[in-house]
Amino acid sequence: MSKDKMAIEQARARLMDMASTDPTVAEAAQRAWAQEVGDVVRKGIFDEDTIAGIFKKEVLGPGVEARYYTDLVKPGEEDNFVAYTYQNQNRIPERRVEADEFTIPTFKIANSIDWDLDIASDARFDMVSRAVDIYKMGFVKKMNYDGWTTLLAAAVERGLYIYASTQAGNPFTGRTHVGTATLGGEFTKELVSRMIINMIRGAGGNSVKTQLTDLYLSLEAVEDIRAWGASDLDDVTRREILMSNELGMANLYGVSLHPMHEFGIGQDYHTIINSLGGSLPSGTLEWCVGLNLNADMSFVMPVRKELTTREDPTLYRQERFGLYGTMRYGTAVLDSRNIILGAM
Repeated sequence: MSKDKMAIEQARARLMDMASTDPTVAEAAQRAWAQEVGDVVRKGIFDEDTIAGIFKKEVLGPGVEARYYTDLVKPGEEDNFVAYTYQNQNRIPERRVEADEFTIPTFKIANSIDWDLDIASDARFDMVSRAVDIYKMGFVKKMNYDGWTTLLAAAVERGLYIYASTQAGNPFTGRTHVGTATLGGEFTKELVSRMIINMIRGAGGNSVKTQLTDLYLSLEAVEDIRAWGASDLDDVTRREILMSNELGMANLYGVSLHPMHEFGIGQDYHTIINSLGGSLPSGTLEWCVGLNLNADMSFVMPVRKELTTREDPTLYRQERFGLYGTMRYGTAVLDSRNIILGAM
C-alpha cells in the first residue's frame, strides 16, 4: 500500500472512530480531532482575513495590559521640531517630547458549529471539511468587521475626504451596480494622484513620513480600471491590468490596489462609513480607503487570548459532533494621519 493511500485509510479510520459505539473511543477521537482542527483554524484565520496585512498583531502574555503610546510628534505640531541657527555663546534650548499612553480594550468573540455523527461514520471528508471552513470563516468575517470598523471610524473622525475635480458636482452616467438602479461614479487616475498628494500633505511635514501605499476599493472600481483606453494608459500597462485578476491587480503610481466585496454602493463598509457620519462630497456615490502600511505601530491588534477550539461534549447524547471556539483581542488606530478616504 502506498504512503498516500495509507494516510487516507488512517484518516478515514480516525473519522469513523468519532462515531464509534464505544464512548471511550468516540470521545478520545473527537477530542484529538478537535485539537488538530483548532491548530489549523488558528493559523488559517490570519491567512484569509483582510486585516492581517494592516494591523500589527501582538500576542500578550498572562497579565500583560494592552498599553500603547501615541507618536511623539502629534498632529498639528510637526513644524515645532526643526533645527535652527544659533550663536556660539547661546544655550541650546530644550525640546521636550511626550506621548499619550492608553490601554486598548479587548473583547471576547466565539463561534460554534455541529453536525450529525452519521457524516463521520460514513467518512464524508467533503462534508466535514466544509463544516470546518464555515466555522473558520465565521471568525474571519468577525475579525474583518471589527478591524475595518476601527479603520473606518478613524478615517471618518479625521474628516479628510478626497475626490477628483472631474467628479464632484457633475452628473454621472457611469457603471450600473448589480442589485441597484443607481449609477456610480468612475474611478480615475486623478483620484489616486490626489489621494497620494493629500496623504503626504496631511501628515504635516517632513518629521512624519507618510505616503499612500495601499488602496482598498470596490469591484466596480476595478472594472473601471480595466475599461481605461489607450488615451489613459500606455499599451504595456494596459496589458498588465487586463491580464491580472482581482488578487493580482497591477500597481498604480506605486500604490497597491486591493479590490474588496465589502466596498461599493450599498455594501457593508460603505454603509458603515455612512452610519459613522461620513458624508460623500456632492456628485460622488462611492468610497475607497487609502492606507500607509509603511508606518510602524500605527494600526495595532493586541491579542490577549488566541483562538482556542474544543469539542462540545454536551452533544454526545444527541449523536452529534460539535466544535466551539473563543478568542479575545482588540483593534486600534494610533495615528490617523496614515489613513485617508477617497470618494468617486
